Amino acid sequence: MILVNIDICQYSNPVKRQTDADVLLLQAAADPTRLAILRQLSDCAEVCACDFTACCDVSQPTVSHHLKVLREAGWIEGERRGTWIWYSLRPEAAARFSELAGRFGPPIGDQPALRRLPVVEAHP
Repeated sequence: MILVNIDICQYSNPVKRQTDADVLLLQAAADPTRLAILRQLSDCAEVCACDFTACCDVSQPTVSHHLKVLREAGWIEGERRGTWIWYSLRPEAAARFSELAGRFGPPIGDQPALRRLPVVEAHP
């Protein structure tokens, strides 16, 4: 096989990286392992990085990767103490998540209006 014009990319547009802080926050929480980490942090003020391997049933390098994603998304912050890093949930991130989630439903105390969707008829 002969490759011609190998320097020309078949994709004309570069991959778009997400920069919206809300999207990054939600994407980070959408993984089951990261959600387990967030749940553990919501139950405790601080958790040592070494303790996440037990809660998540994954290896230490995998935990490190998930902690990095959560840290970059703004969910958590870490503090080094000797050889260990202790993580805590950032209250601003939890508040923002609560605010975002609250937008998906009716305000508390209001009765939602019944909304009927139109019936779509199948054509043979």
